[in-house]
Amino acid sequence: MNKTNFDAAKAEAFEGRVVDLLNFGSLALMTSLGHRTGLFDIMTGLPPSTSAEIAGAAGLNERYVREWLGALTTARIIEHQAADDTYSLPPEHGACLTRKAAPNNLAAFTQYIAVLGAVEDEVLEAFKHGAGVPYSSYKRFHEVMAEDSGQTVVAALKDYILPLVPDVSDALARGIDVVDIGCGSGRAVSLLAENFPNSHFTGLDISEEAIAIAKALVKSKRLDNADFFVHDTAESFPENTYRLITAFDAIHDQAKPEQVLRNVYEALAPGGTFLMQDIAASSNVANNMDHPIAPFLYTISCMHCMSVSLAGGGPGLGAMWGKEKALAMLQDAGFGDVRVEQLAHDIQNFYYITKKP
Repeated sequence: MNKTNFDAAKAEAFEGRVVDLLNFGSLALMTSLGHRTGLFDIMTGLPPSTSAEIAGAAGLNERYVREWLGALTTARIIEHQAADDTYSLPPEHGACLTRKAAPNNLAAFTQYIAVLGAVEDEVLEAFKHGAGVPYSSYKRFHEVMAEDSGQTVVAALKDYILPLVPDVSDALARGIDVVDIGCGSGRAVSLLAENFPNSHFTGLDISEEAIAIAKALVKSKRLDNADFFVHDTAESFPENTYRLITAFDAIHDQAKPEQVLRNVYEALAPGGTFLMQDIAASSNVANNMDHPIAPFLYTISCMHCMSVSLAGGGPGLGAMWGKEKALAMLQDAGFGDVRVEQLAHDIQNFYYITKKP
């Protein structure tokens, strides 16, 4: 190292950032626990309370709750009243930490840190062999992903996302055939089936676990216009059939994304629409420098999206494959004019809308 060019102030400032990284990384785990235990939700409805009172209200062990409160108090997330040793969650903080705050509940997203941390050893080995980590290694991923999409994409689907596609709501009301690829636990399909009883909806996913959850969901709602199948959409499905095909956060994970997009094109009826939601980003890292959650998205990509594709022998597009790459692949699949939309309240997603001639 050339010490004459060493900027001591820069080094000290960066060291401070690393200390922040340790604190914030730890707090992500504590925030995830606050979400999963329901502590944030409980505290929203309580006056300033002792750790014993909070634990009692939540049905949890006081000692664990007290230590959790210590972490979030010293982080200035929860406020502590020293005079009577009570704790409170400011409403301004609860506005992005409680289930009632959805779709602004950021606490739900912190669950990804623990989910991804659980496969760190396998990802470490993948750095050496390059073959990726299979879906089966990720515990709770479908559960967390379902909650994530449930409060973002699914919650906005009827009132914000479908209106991006001219006349599609009217067509759904009249009755059309729809398929959702990479349907996961079926929340989007279930919502559409409830709201458009004259249309028929099919959900396809490679995960037997996710399809089982989806089937149970529509059964519980007594919906007879939705079906789910375990199916790899890299394998063909009925051609010239569907007036609408949707893919929510699904294409970049595929082992054969080019083939999937070609199959989508073939499966659409003439004049049918493909609606693809995927991560809002550029294919060029230099263009993502000001993206507010770029480090988070690249991390999810490295430790899940890219890796599961590589594990299946795929190209490992990753979550940050970006608009430029996505548009090029849609064009290669046969789609011509593609419109890209973004919702004002959603910094995370692009919506690609295109028709088959």
